[in-house]
Amino acid sequence: MSVHPVDEKLPALKMATTGLQHVAAMYAGVVAPPLIVGAAIGLSATDLTFLTGACLFTAGLATFLQTLGIWRIGARLPFVNGVTFAGVAPMTAVVASTDDRSDALPVIFGAVIVAGLLGFLAAPFFSKAIRFFPPVVTGTVITLIGVSLLPVAFGWAQGPDPAAKDYGSTTNLGLAAATLVIVLLLRRFTRGFVKQVAVLLGLVAGTLVAIPFGATDFGPVTDAAVVGFPTPFHFGAPQFQIAAIVSMCVVMVVSMTESTADMLALGEIVERPADERTIAAGLRADTLGSAISPLFNGFMCSAFAQNIGLVAMTRIRSRYVVATGGAFLVLMGLCPMAASLIAVVPRPVLGGAGVVLFGSVAASGIQTLAKAGLDKDNNVLIVAVSLAVGMIPITAPEFYHAFPETAKIVLDSGISTGCVAAVILNLVFNHLGRGRDAQDVTHPMEAVPAQPIS
Repeated sequence: MSVHPVDEKLPALKMATTGLQHVAAMYAGVVAPPLIVGAAIGLSATDLTFLTGACLFTAGLATFLQTLGIWRIGARLPFVNGVTFAGVAPMTAVVASTDDRSDALPVIFGAVIVAGLLGFLAAPFFSKAIRFFPPVVTGTVITLIGVSLLPVAFGWAQGPDPAAKDYGSTTNLGLAAATLVIVLLLRRFTRGFVKQVAVLLGLVAGTLVAIPFGATDFGPVTDAAVVGFPTPFHFGAPQFQIAAIVSMCVVMVVSMTESTADMLALGEIVERPADERTIAAGLRADTLGSAISPLFNGFMCSAFAQNIGLVAMTRIRSRYVVATGGAFLVLMGLCPMAASLIAVVPRPVLGGAGVVLFGSVAASGIQTLAKAGLDKDNNVLIVAVSLAVGMIPITAPEFYHAFPETAKIVLDSGISTGCVAAVILNLVFNHLGRGRDAQDVTHPMEAVPAQPIS
């Protein structure tokens, strides 16, 4: 009996290099939240390094849960899990509202634990939303995921600090362009293993190119400790405050919505469509990983959409590759010096590679939309309005400035708002009234899987 590519175990070297490629693609996204929250609290450089390492460590544990799974926990798909950026705004709000900044992290950790446990209990009920995700909805959401991530790549391409004088300089943009060209050339003129790790090789080459321009900083490597374990409750025992818990529960709902969309997208790409049971198991992994994370001083975890593009581009669908990436994350959490090696990669170099990765996700969404019955006016309207709603936070970041902070947690996520809009419009146009067309409401699991991007 043949093994599905998702369950395939690759040779050790290939497993290691492709797993490291996944880590390189998502590293910046994992370390950004602890750096932002830590800076808001005013942590010392030592504590900030500790917090960042803890988030890497817990991201690895959450990735193990998602890819390898235990019992009914884990989608067992090639998903990387890490700190969700959706929690940054409410966490910084908690910091601002805390009289004693030393209590800020315990309050955040307590809220994340409660939100994670409640999310775990709600996972099987939340997963039933799968029936509301036919191809016209999933295609729209997948496209939005890719489009929403592209501004991240463009930001990286300009540099690490918007306040810096060289932000958006020709040097930074040139490094991003050079990395993009290197990745494209490797994808076009190489074959086999080299072609599959083109992104990783592009990041290495881009980093080397950046050295003469002074854009590569090896300071983190020389300053980092060799060994460091994220001691449980390093910043104090969790504290439970109602306001913080409510805000993190809202973030959990947003995170679960995005994870559902991510699982549907990845299921299409790897040709193992995510059914209700898979989504429930995946959400349990997300929420349990989030509940465990604060024990080791980490934040709320969620599936990383960035890595879906890497799967689509490389066509390496093995979940064991991503589990290997999880092992690297754990290693980085235990060995700050190892973590610092990834930090050496200049942000513009990451931006150049990100254009390919995130664009691949959007292309997968377009492939799904191609079979969503767009010859029907109803479906065209669903896609048009949903994409427009989802694009608001990207094209007009201050559009919802007059809304309460709690509401903006949801509204500022284009993926979530676009997803909700697509589901509601699909119900209105394809399910309610006399205009219902059986072909328009095909169950997502009956759709022909999108072909991986070659």
